[in-house]
Amino acid sequence: MSRPEAAARMADFDLSPEQRLVRRTVREFAEREILPHVERYEREEKYPLDLIQKLVPLGLIAPMIPEEYGGSYVDVATYGVICEELARVDWVVASVVSVSNSLVAGSILRHGSEVQKRRWLPPMARGEILTSACLTEPGGGTDLASMRTTAEKVEGGYRLQGTKVFISHAAHAGLFFVAATLDRAQKHKGVTAFLVDPGSEGIAIGEFPMRTLKRDNLAEVHFDGVFVPDDGLLGREGGGFPVLGSALDMGRYSVAARCVGQAQRCIDLAVDYAGQREAFGQKIGEFQMIQSKIADMVCRTEGARALVYRLGRMKDAGVERASLESSMAKLVASEAATHNALDAVQIHGGYGLSAEYEVGRLLLEAKSLEFGEGTSELHRKLIAEFALGLRKQ
Repeated sequence: MSRPEAAARMADFDLSPEQRLVRRTVREFAEREILPHVERYEREEKYPLDLIQKLVPLGLIAPMIPEEYGGSYVDVATYGVICEELARVDWVVASVVSVSNSLVAGSILRHGSEVQKRRWLPPMARGEILTSACLTEPGGGTDLASMRTTAEKVEGGYRLQGTKVFISHAAHAGLFFVAATLDRAQKHKGVTAFLVDPGSEGIAIGEFPMRTLKRDNLAEVHFDGVFVPDDGLLGREGGGFPVLGSALDMGRYSVAARCVGQAQRCIDLAVDYAGQREAFGQKIGEFQMIQSKIADMVCRTEGARALVYRLGRMKDAGVERASLESSMAKLVASEAATHNALDAVQIHGGYGLSAEYEVGRLLLEAKSLEFGEGTSELHRKLIAEFALGLRKQ
């Protein structure tokens, strides 16, 4: 049940003993099984498929999929903790969980038919197929109402035509979540969501060159007259915006949680380095200016974490749409990750940009999280419109 009253939107941010156990378990697993390989995989531009499969036995691949479909369903706050701890060591592995659960599985659960749920959710929960969300286009990712990828109604289904870019996991996915428009003149009223088999004729997946996240193998996906049968329609024709709206609430939540994880990693690395590095006869952590940076890093991270946990509690309390709170969490957490990475690089000095240390890579990865699930500029616009009464939940 929705609880719109302001007082009902308050939350207790303390984690339960069970949630603290999840945090400890995921952190120990990630540091033991994932962290030792991340830098090498980035150098080799190797997609971490083997590391992703290690999530399956622990139930970390499908924390938002109900048990009746084979998942390990947990509450939303715990899901955020999982995303946070995985992202603390690896952006890409955490992204797999985020995309599959927040965007794809969540959309199928809320808007899919029972046939679609039975077809797609169990293999996702077993780790047999990964998923990819094909939303962003070359002309812009934030303005979804103006997308150029079209869906033409034909006998027995639809034909997709267009291009998507910055698509994570595309080359390894067994299911695409695709947004296209039936009529560009209708703007958001024409947008429609589809579940597409990546093996369909007419789909071409090409490498999208990046200066960072080489191990993610980001792709450009072309749809050239791709036939999608009627049972690939998710929701109703022209109903893509409600599908995307509910998906983006959770997508922004999981991305914000991941940003908190990266921000925390920057603190961990900076504190460790400042406690060891010496200059002018003392540890650099004893210098006031270094301490000032670390204090700012901690405050940014805790502020972001509080917004993320608040949003998770709201979702657990039954608040269906929390667009304002999701924008706040995404904005603050993504910028915290970037500023923390900048400070961590500065504390490391020249070593911050050397291949020997993580912080230089974390800076580029954190900056990319400022763009994903809506740019900072978009979220500032949305937050201001909510405050001014120009936009409602």
